[in-house]
Amino acid sequence: MALRACGLIIFRRRLIPKVDNTAIEFLLLQASDGIHHWTPPKGHVEPGESDLETALRETQEEAGIEAGQLTIIEGFRRELNYVAREKPKIVIYWLAEVKDCDVEVRLSHEHQAYRWLELEDACQLAQFEEMKAALQEGHQFLCSTAT
Repeated sequence: MALRACGLIIFRRRLIPKVDNTAIEFLLLQASDGIHHWTPPKGHVEPGESDLETALRETQEEAGIEAGQLTIIEGFRRELNYVAREKPKIVIYWLAEVKDCDVEVRLSHEHQAYRWLELEDACQLAQFEEMKAALQEGHQFLCSTAT
């Protein structure tokens, strides 16, 4: 059975939305262990929790950003399937915009750094092809949708 995890692809818009879409920046966290990979906040589903509840809880635990500081973007949900530590894993991501561009990010012990990055830089740091594709699809969704 595949491990199941959920998270949020968190973004902010530095400039006026729909005028300059290059103003979209994604939040990536660098893991403290393993290969120190960069991903959005995510984590395993706990018993009795919905997928979205997991994503919101993990975001608060790993980045210190609470549900009330975010707007979940309707209509975008991306499921990634890959192998991690020799076990199949499913990770479901939603898009979420911070309500305040200058929101404070407070990392847990699970991460050692964070960065706000434009799409191209975020894709360079996100080493895994599925993660790059999720970021690209999220960006494309935001650029084509009046949110």
